[in-house]
Amino acid sequence: MLLRRITKHVKDQNWFAVSLDFLIVVIGVFVGLQVNTWNERQSTNHLSTEFSERLIADLREEAWNFQLMVEYYDDVLTHAYNALAILEGEREASDEALLISAYRATQYQEVYRRRATYDELTSTGTMSLIRDQKLRTAAVRIYSVPIFANLTSEGMYSRYRVAFRMALPLGVQNALTEHCGDKVILIGDFESIVDMLDYECKTELTPQVLAEAASTLRSNERLTALLRLRTLNIQSDVSALLFSNTEIRAGFETFRKDSP
Repeated sequence: MLLRRITKHVKDQNWFAVSLDFLIVVIGVFVGLQVNTWNERQSTNHLSTEFSERLIADLREEAWNFQLMVEYYDDVLTHAYNALAILEGEREASDEALLISAYRATQYQEVYRRRATYDELTSTGTMSLIRDQKLRTAAVRIYSVPIFANLTSEGMYSRYRVAFRMALPLGVQNALTEHCGDKVILIGDFESIVDMLDYECKTELTPQVLAEAASTLRSNERLTALLRLRTLNIQSDVSALLFSNTEIRAGFETFRKDSP
């Protein structure tokens, strides 16, 4: 319609009308571009807000993961120290107490990283959607460093854990797992991770079974040596978790949220 009208004005040599029609076209294109730009900006702002909120939620869970590892391995170390002191004759304890501490020294915790948002942003090249520079920097640092890997790997492949499992009867180990193992916890619940492995328990094993199992541990010098190695390895990894990568730890503290 507009093109037909412009053509007519050109044939009639009505240059004023041609100029007016051209101006209308230019203004229409300009307005259309502005509307498109505004829509794109609104869409980008929406995505930025959505991804930022998702990333913050993920980092809060990562902060919980960090605190979980700190609390859990503090418990593991407590029992490793205790079992080692008993086996080396520096402390007196019941057969049951020795078994419980020796068992808990074998335990390890594996956390599942919540990194879907970060991976999506990096794989699509849209990290710029996170406009908060501090948030973006914290995310890059936290997800780029395998901060939990050493503790998990050391526990999973611990020679002490293997030796302990090979030394004791299956029934004894099942009883320890059932009555003195890890508690069920809710992700994000900071209260539930306190003393999640360091709590009072009874194995429900008979005195004779306890005595035989404890005697097996006390007479196994290699097991004691491996427990000593396990203790030193945990000490080193926990120290790295707490005192190395201070910027990363500060990032975890920023996103820690104890209550909803």
